[in-house]
Amino acid sequence: MKLYSYFRSSASYRVRIALNLKGLPYEYVPVHLLRSGGEQLTAQYRKLNPDGLVPTLVDGDVTLQQSLAIVEYLEETRPEPPLLPRDPVDRAYVRAVAQQIACEIHPLDNLRVLRYLVHELGLSDEAKNGWYRHWIEAGFETLESRLSTERRVGKLAFGDEPTVADLCLVPQVFNAQRFKVDTARYPTIQRIYDYACGLDAFARAAPGAQPDAE
Repeated sequence: MKLYSYFRSSASYRVRIALNLKGLPYEYVPVHLLRSGGEQLTAQYRKLNPDGLVPTLVDGDVTLQQSLAIVEYLEETRPEPPLLPRDPVDRAYVRAVAQQIACEIHPLDNLRVLRYLVHELGLSDEAKNGWYRHWIEAGFETLESRLSTERRVGKLAFGDEPTVADLCLVPQVFNAQRFKVDTARYPTIQRIYDYACGLDAFARAAPGAQPDAE
């Protein structure tokens, strides 16, 4: 199994956590998103992933893109330990939290968007970073409101065992802190993040622990 990844990519980070939780060994293939205009945009890499994004997972003769689709594939083909609860309502809750982060918060602050703001619209780095913080804070406010009143929240987003929701939450908090968002303003999010980062599977997936970390 090969994972084409970039150490600071939130989407790649999600998949690394899932692979670690399921105890699946894999070969890490670094794809530098900034070097030489972005290695993800080369013709060679686009043969694997036409969108020019990371991650890409190669499992035998299967090539997969999109982090949540990859995680669902791992869940269906290697179901233990489970990353989704059994009850349909609980599964919907976990997926909703995951998608709130992966589909509502993360895309507005993705590298492609930030580069467009600077290179095409001429925003300064200060303005770009302000854009980033605005959308993170807007998303975290509603996410905190949801998690702080949700009875299913335990040490993690659903009880005390990791789920797909935590796979999305942890990378997003990491990147928020990189851009100087005061995540202490969101105590439930911060508490879940701190607990998860102490778990081995999350720690080994962290950006600083990757072979291409800078």
